[in-house]
Amino acid sequence: MKHKPKHKPLGTITLVLSLIIFVIMFAVMTLQGALMYLYLKIWYQADIPMPQFWRPIPFIILVSALVGMVLTILASRIPLRPIRDLIDAINQLADGNFHVRVHLDLTHEFVRLSESFNSMAQELENTELLRSDFINNFSHEFKTPIVSLRGFAKLLKNPDLSQEDRDEYLDIIIHESTRLSQLASNVLNLSKIENMSILSDMERFDLTEEVRQSILLLESKWQKKELELIIDMDEVSYHGSRNLLNQVWINLIDNAVKFSPDRGKIKIKLHQQDGNTIFQIIDNGCGMSQDMRLHIFDRFYQGDPSHTTEGNGIGLTVVDKIVRLHKGHITVGSEEGIGTTFTVTLPEIQTGFIPDMEKPCPM
Repeated sequence: MKHKPKHKPLGTITLVLSLIIFVIMFAVMTLQGALMYLYLKIWYQADIPMPQFWRPIPFIILVSALVGMVLTILASRIPLRPIRDLIDAINQLADGNFHVRVHLDLTHEFVRLSESFNSMAQELENTELLRSDFINNFSHEFKTPIVSLRGFAKLLKNPDLSQEDRDEYLDIIIHESTRLSQLASNVLNLSKIENMSILSDMERFDLTEEVRQSILLLESKWQKKELELIIDMDEVSYHGSRNLLNQVWINLIDNAVKFSPDRGKIKIKLHQQDGNTIFQIIDNGCGMSQDMRLHIFDRFYQGDPSHTTEGNGIGLTVVDKIVRLHKGHITVGSEEGIGTTFTVTLPEIQTGFIPDMEKPCPM
């Protein structure tokens, strides 16, 4: 069992400072008196008896104590005030007030301390906001299909329900249960990817062929919307995790198909440049606002606030994590009413350790 270290209270520090300053003042004033006595005795040959010199000693003690007390108060209050402010801010932070900030400008070191504390508080505030958003979105995404299943199951108990309505409600229950199952699978998949630190299934494979297979896998979706696919891919091989990267291509292509208008166009490009493998997918869909671009990789974030669009806001988060596992980055450029471009840049890597890099900022 760990015990918290005991800290000396400020009163003890003040007492120690008072004693030290008292001793210093007493020694200085006594030395001054002795020097004055020697000066008068030797320089002026004055006949000053010794007892007269020692008579002011009580006065010296009194003055030393008073001066020491004043200097101690100043020494303990002024230099320690930034420490008190910092302790108060830390206590507020521990109580959950992540908006607290400190501004200590006594010395350069205190300025750096303020900047570090404020940066830590800002990160904790951002983490708290992400946690709150995650809980709200997570509960919404799970609650909606469960409520739907419960409601339509109750309707099916009506003996007067027509067969047509019964089939319709059963189809909705099947759809919602499938959606709930996919959501659970996606959450588990995301958790697994986020906990990865090493890519154990690295291999060199034909990346161009994998992208082609992903396009064919989603053929029913883009043919249903009569989309025109423009393929511009070089023959590229890559050393990485084939299975994980397949999730990247499928999610990005599926996302482009989902938000493209009927008879729209999707352009898919794959080439190598300056030692990097670059994958681009461009659609002429509805596009995104600046706020949407800033949050597009957040868990459970959906550009459609009504949540009527199919999906659960996990796919692009998975894409971002997988790309970063490969030491790459993904950016998004978009304009409302014109379309969206996702660009994945993958460097050639030989190890599977996660790089120490920040989350990419959407462009």
